[in-house]
Amino acid sequence: QVQLVESGGGLVQPGGSLRLSCAASESIFSFYRFSWYRQAPGTQREWVATITSWDTTIYADAVKGRFTISTDDAKNLVYLQMNSLKPEDTSVYYCNARKGSPQVDYWGQGTQVTVSS
Repeated sequence: QVQLVESGGGLVQPGGSLRLSCAASESIFSFYRFSWYRQAPGTQREWVATITSWDTTIYADAVKGRFTISTDDAKNLVYLQMNSLKPEDTSVYYCNARKGSPQVDYWGQGTQVTVSS
């Protein structure tokens, strides 16, 4: 049974930094790729960043240059380092993990990030 547990959200001021963590219940090597999504109240869920099994990273334009997705394979952790945070980054952030053969997506419970002065 795959489980993803997110943590690290909280309240930060504009320009501040925060690091989100996603703990996977099994080896990182079990997954094809990991992504972070976010969803603000009244909006649709938005893709933020992805890291593939070959360690290629891609980012949404809104966060490019400010956010970094990475993994710690030994600890079964996926991170989202968020720098230069803006009020528009305020959202619930979700971890997504994908397996193949067959393709299946798994989701974390979400962690709240609030950027406000």
